[in-house]
Amino acid sequence: MDTIGMDVPHAEQQVADDIRFMREALAEAQSAAAAGEVPIGAVVVYQGEIIARAHNRRELDEDPSAHAEFSAMVVAARALGRWRLIGCTVYVTLEPCTMCAGLMVNARIDRCVFGTRDPKAGAVGSLYDLSRDARLNHRFEVTAGVLEQECADILRTFFAQTRARTAPREIPDDFPREAPATPPQPQRQPEPRVLLALDSFKGSAQSSAVEESVKEGILRACPAARVRCLPIADGGEGTLEAIGATLGGREQTCTVTGPIGTPVRARYLQGAGDQGDIAVIEMAEAAGIEYSPRTHSAALRATTRGVGELLLDAVCQGARTVYFAIGGSATSDGGAGFLQALGARLLNSHGEQVAPGIEGLADLARIDLAPAQDAIAGCRLVVLSDVDNPLVGTRGAVCTFGPQKGLARDAANEEERTAILQKLDATMVAYGRALDAARSNIIAGGDPNAPRFRSVLGVPGAGAAGGLGAALLALGAQMVPGGNAVLDLVGFDEALADADLVITGEGMIDGQTAHGKAPVAVARRAKRIHKPVIALGGGRAEQLDAVYAEGIDLVLPIVRAPMSLAQALSPEETRRNLICAGEEAIRAYLLRAAPR
Repeated sequence: MDTIGMDVPHAEQQVADDIRFMREALAEAQSAAAAGEVPIGAVVVYQGEIIARAHNRRELDEDPSAHAEFSAMVVAARALGRWRLIGCTVYVTLEPCTMCAGLMVNARIDRCVFGTRDPKAGAVGSLYDLSRDARLNHRFEVTAGVLEQECADILRTFFAQTRARTAPREIPDDFPREAPATPPQPQRQPEPRVLLALDSFKGSAQSSAVEESVKEGILRACPAARVRCLPIADGGEGTLEAIGATLGGREQTCTVTGPIGTPVRARYLQGAGDQGDIAVIEMAEAAGIEYSPRTHSAALRATTRGVGELLLDAVCQGARTVYFAIGGSATSDGGAGFLQALGARLLNSHGEQVAPGIEGLADLARIDLAPAQDAIAGCRLVVLSDVDNPLVGTRGAVCTFGPQKGLARDAANEEERTAILQKLDATMVAYGRALDAARSNIIAGGDPNAPRFRSVLGVPGAGAAGGLGAALLALGAQMVPGGNAVLDLVGFDEALADADLVITGEGMIDGQTAHGKAPVAVARRAKRIHKPVIALGGGRAEQLDAVYAEGIDLVLPIVRAPMSLAQALSPEETRRNLICAGEEAIRAYLLRAAPR
């Protein structure tokens, strides 16, 4: 290894580091051999730490670009959040080919260290030298021959064993008809690295419980598997748990106004994150559908006041960034109760606060948001939403979600039902215009946090949680897709880089899954770096083309035998089903990964 130009202590340290990191690349090569792939491994190092690792997977993925160093550089770019790999060193057991050396040029790496030369395809010194070609727009340092013998030996052994398995065998005439049995040679146990990133199964189990059961099934079939559990959510039920499991914090409980006016005990997460100033609120804790009898009269009066009371408590406890998971609501009040709890004035023509619920909004004359703005001054609001419905119209809060909360439930026929919903939607239109007018006053006052859109009526996501999304937007909240935001918060990309297989899922895999739900958010990221994805579901739709198009490779329903819905939703039966599904998933992966 060339150390000319370095002082001796630095050169010695460089040699030691090169050997250490090449051994990591060799471990990846061994994983490739165990899976029947040509044993080549690679790692990418940045500031003395491994940020990406990969091994050859051309056969497994049926991908000509799935070389070890190529895949590792793609993972490294994701880890750093940039395509330029300036400051990075790539360690690979075999000299890179023209494709991989070309990517090193384009990625602007600092250095490549490889083990053994490739006289037939090497492109950093053997056949070509792209690392020093002055015609290209970048050059990088190359160190050859680190652990050369070990890197060459693993390749020789692999190809010798491959030839022995495939070579024809001649049977001598005097070969005994009944040869003595020879004991079978023990096969090396596969050691796949499995990342579990499953959403909760609504009504059955939270994300962490789902993953523990799936893990049990995986280890039953493949004891050597290395399984990492990463609870996730998409902005609905389970978001509190998923973020808390990774970022920490403490669970706070307080008594707030429930959706039908009676007190309820609601939780939120306080003090999460490195700075300890993040809070996470699941609106369903204070205004969830389970608190309502789902009658028309209850749905008319249902209020989000308790959600505002949770926010006030979080701000008093020091929260400076608050994430809102706004799925599973019992309300259709457009977030009016939420705003009133913060001090906003929603007044009728007599200057009095309107009554709770969408019923009260029929009397609304004007809105003053200034007191609410003052109450949360200096606090950043982020909405995690798993739907993109606008506030009004046929896809709006009332027409789409109102019936499941009880609106128009007593209608005598479809014509009456439609008339009721249209009337309530007109009330929501008037409310949205009043919010716009209130926003205009804030913008005129020069508030730098004022939201930048023309009207809350048509903003995607404004209709989430019965219109609570619109109220949050009016206060300057940022609205983001829940699935991606949670994945960022829990460090999904870092965990993904070290996985061979990703298992995701939710209670039902159907057309809605393809529109921003957690499993598809997981699959999209996994497919960028060629990771296989299996999705588990309590059930599945008959047609799943849209789901498969988003990057999920296999959907497995978990129900293992005929049973009623009530039985399937029971915690014990859910656990048994998930254990069996975990076993099926890893066996399916191992079948695909078996040598051909």
